[in-house]
Amino acid sequence: MSVRATYRIQFHKGFTFLDAAKIVDYLADLGISHLYASPILTARSGSRHGYDVVDYGHINPELGGEAGFRTLAAALKRRGLGIIADIVPNHMGVGKADNRWWLDVLQHGMGSRYARNFDIDWNAPGLEEKILAPFLDGPPGKALDAGDLRLVREPQGVSFAYYDHRFPLRPEHQGIDPDSLSRQEQEQLLCSQHFVLADWRDADSRINWRRFFDITDLAAIRVLEPAVFEAVHAKIFALYDEGLLDGARVDHVDGIADPRAYCIALRERLDRLRPGAVIWVEKILAEGESLADDWPVDGTTGYDFMNDVSALLHREDQGRLERQWQAISGRGDFESEELLARHEILARKFGGQRCAVARAFSPCLPSRAISEIEQAITVLIANLRCYRGYANGGKDSPGPDRFFDAALINARTSRPDLGGILQELSTLFARRDGSPDVMDALRRFWQLSAPVAAKAVEDTAFYRYGRLLSRNDVGFDPRCHRLTPTQFHQRVQMRSASTMLTTATHDHKRGEDARARLATLSKALELWCELADRFAAADDVEPADAYHLLQSLFGAWPEEEVGEEFAARIEGWCEKYLREAKLRSSWMAPNKERENALKSFARSLILSPERRDFRSALAHLRRKLGDTARANGIVQTVLRNTLPGVPDLYQGCEFQDLSLVDPDNRRPVDFRERAAALKGGDHPKLQLIRKLLTARRHNPLLWESGDYRPIDVGQNALAFSRRHRDNVITVLVQLDDPVNAQIILERRSTDLLTGREFGPGPQPAALLLQSFPAAILLSRNADGVDPTGGLGRNRRPSRASD
Repeated sequence: MSVRATYRIQFHKGFTFLDAAKIVDYLADLGISHLYASPILTARSGSRHGYDVVDYGHINPELGGEAGFRTLAAALKRRGLGIIADIVPNHMGVGKADNRWWLDVLQHGMGSRYARNFDIDWNAPGLEEKILAPFLDGPPGKALDAGDLRLVREPQGVSFAYYDHRFPLRPEHQGIDPDSLSRQEQEQLLCSQHFVLADWRDADSRINWRRFFDITDLAAIRVLEPAVFEAVHAKIFALYDEGLLDGARVDHVDGIADPRAYCIALRERLDRLRPGAVIWVEKILAEGESLADDWPVDGTTGYDFMNDVSALLHREDQGRLERQWQAISGRGDFESEELLARHEILARKFGGQRCAVARAFSPCLPSRAISEIEQAITVLIANLRCYRGYANGGKDSPGPDRFFDAALINARTSRPDLGGILQELSTLFARRDGSPDVMDALRRFWQLSAPVAAKAVEDTAFYRYGRLLSRNDVGFDPRCHRLTPTQFHQRVQMRSASTMLTTATHDHKRGEDARARLATLSKALELWCELADRFAAADDVEPADAYHLLQSLFGAWPEEEVGEEFAARIEGWCEKYLREAKLRSSWMAPNKERENALKSFARSLILSPERRDFRSALAHLRRKLGDTARANGIVQTVLRNTLPGVPDLYQGCEFQDLSLVDPDNRRPVDFRERAAALKGGDHPKLQLIRKLLTARRHNPLLWESGDYRPIDVGQNALAFSRRHRDNVITVLVQLDDPVNAQIILERRSTDLLTGREFGPGPQPAALLLQSFPAAILLSRNADGVDPTGGLGRNRRPSRASD
């Protein structure tokens, strides 16, 4: 089944497969071809996202289990819709008592049948042949004394129990009577197990197994082991083979040892079952990076498009904004923030894994001390400006790329004392002889590089740097403030024609319409700077924090009157903002005083009678920029649905999306309201999306196979045509005033959005955009057939267009 357009659903026990079955008619009427599901396999109980899978073999019972999934699939099939499933091959949920693979490893150690499923370093100093279990809130002895850690006999055997965690005893100890041991004998027994219990705060420095980022209850798995690969995908393969799935979205592909090898294995395995699967990979592309041509996938999940369309909406003069930000915050540019954050994250969060990487390189660099190797890999990763590279030491290795070369140059400049070892490391990265030691070391290096990039950039620097928050989002690079139309065209032409196009996700920092609104500040610098100078000051609140808050309020402020609900949402953002920035508070050591001060300031700005001056000034700014913000939203919606690729619509975003970072962007969606609006025809954004998706459904080959031809209309607009055989569509969107160019239409064409008719011949772009900031001109075929399927007849053509 061809994937024409997807709709992302976040499943959890509050929104199940049966709930989704109730909205199938709405999705079909909207023009969606595939439901794009968050992970469907069994996750930890109560999971709101599904990425903490604990059982790959079964569909999540909290979502409705296999019966519920089949009911949903049948309902979709009746309306001609399919399903794309989000899969999680890099990690799974551990700790607690719900992952039998993990519990077996705790009980049997290196002898467990699942020992190779996890990426465990069984030779870590001080933990030889044991696995660290850092799940306690303090030392083990203290937990024993308090009675929080105790021996229990349960149907599955004898374990140490710590709240909802279970740590099974070795098989030879299963005959022990839990009630017969003294305090000392308990402690001796604990020391003789295959696991070593520890304070959760010790994980960063002592852990001897790879995690997902720095999350200790998500353990990385070795999915390229053939047995693990089959076990992880068994249920997905069965559903695909049966025709209940049409493809997969691969979560965090860069965490896998060899992403290319994984993609090849996944493609080959699916093709053996049934050719034609869609495979998208969640891949964060750096500025100037493209997805490798030899990965047999359809493209990325769309963060790169989200970045590009956002940058297209900005105007130049980042210098003024940069000066304003630095004057208020006292901080540096984004490059300095990223470098500092990378060093901090490497030191604080990945000490154990960094040491493991250094030990892996040691056999390849026998004359170098491990401490020296550790310094060299630290400075290299700190200077990388991408998630990772793919030099793997194998005979088909691509070798070092330009990002690695740049990092090497900067590393040598910043640490000339490490010049010798850095040169030796660069030689190893260029190896292609299949040396096992080299391949293992490079694998470990890149599997450290990727999570460091994510934690340092997305989860740290983006919360510290505040020049303009519309350029701080997943997959974005704030160093690139704006793309010109020419640059945007170039990126479209570099991107796979079957990639996913999205402008909102479950991971975004700000909703698509909040970003579109914030982008307008780059077009009204005087107004914004005046407001920021007036209000970015408060007792007990750092000016940088106030500046972030002001932008967040401007971006997220609802159209309706605000009240307690909005204040609570912003307070939630305040807490997450401060803890992710890790400057005045953190998840490890929350500073309630700082957090309460910012929350109090935010609440006063939103609700306090004394701050009517702020609300009045903000309302004035929103009114001045309202039309521009709405136009920005229209432009990104039109481009998402007309460029080469598969448009993806995140749940609820067919209405205005002014959400903040999760969990705010995962709030319940009122589908009844949306279904009523679709039938009533009275919601502009929803109806725009319906028109665009209906046009794609009516003429799929034009959108799936039509070529892409840029049209030069100057810097204040963007235009292109799509052509397939005798069908032609010309798309024009307005970026700024004035638009003075002309567009030549080959045949008489109908604007899908307004019903007006134009051409043939040259047409002033300003005329085409006279009543709307976008025009989608579909030419009539040579036989006179209307390519809009009647959509263009919803309004009478204007006489002025004849």
